[in-house]
Amino acid sequence: MATADDIEKNQEGFLNFILFEKGLAQNTASAYKSDLLLFTKHLKDNKIGEISEETLIDFIFALKTKNYSSLSIARIIVSIKSLFKFMLKEKAINVDPFVNMETFKTRKKIPEVLAETEIERLIAQADLSVKEGVRDRAIMELLYSSGVRVSELTNMELTDINLDEKMVRCFGKGSKERIVPLGEYVVDALKSYITKRNEFVKKEFTPVLFLSRRGGKFTRMGIWAMLKVYAKKAGITKDVYPHIFRHSFATHLLAGGADLRSVQEMLGHADISTTQIYTHVDRSRLKKIHKMFHPRG
Repeated sequence: MATADDIEKNQEGFLNFILFEKGLAQNTASAYKSDLLLFTKHLKDNKIGEISEETLIDFIFALKTKNYSSLSIARIIVSIKSLFKFMLKEKAINVDPFVNMETFKTRKKIPEVLAETEIERLIAQADLSVKEGVRDRAIMELLYSSGVRVSELTNMELTDINLDEKMVRCFGKGSKERIVPLGEYVVDALKSYITKRNEFVKKEFTPVLFLSRRGGKFTRMGIWAMLKVYAKKAGITKDVYPHIFRHSFATHLLAGGADLRSVQEMLGHADISTTQIYTHVDRSRLKKIHKMFHPRG
């Protein structure tokens, strides 16, 4: 997995490559360098070690909160993607974080969220007559109920869940710990899954909460692929990926009257400006309602 150190170590080689082998102009190379410095600063400021799909999505939305234009964000993404392709070609990294990530639609000014009915339809697709369905329901309920990042969920251990107190412990960016409350739906789903969890264990005991069919740790991409299957079954045309549950969690809380600081704490955002993007999401929803129903909308 790529890290901020990998970017710094390979940046000079990459810039020389685009200058001398690809023949790009000096001004273009300077723009690439500026974009990469912006990304590495974001990684260091947020104490991000390994770069994943969620890291890149968070970075894009951080740029949006700082009023970067869609064109600027698109250019920055191209710079980062080009560097990762170079590092992969040079075997400086084994995995490109962009490889399984669909192109981000920079024309969108705010993150897309799922409606409550869409969340219900998604979760309803889980077949509770089989252990995988019980597990998948618990995963989706937890993503939506707590707003955890998919990396936090895959690294979660049995001891991080307290069903009596209805709380979950998460270790976010920079191993920063936070506690998030759990609702009745996810508590019920987790109880059902935990009674079935031993059926996934193949060899010795493992503390990891969510296990794959083979008994190993459920991966981020495994969850991503699982959600795509359920979205198709539910007839949802939106791009459904793990982070959309986090966006929906925050947006629905704010729409229901939660204060921004509390949502910031539950999401584990270091900067409240990152959380403020979700107030814009709700304002957009209100504008659509006004336009649809007001006589002079």
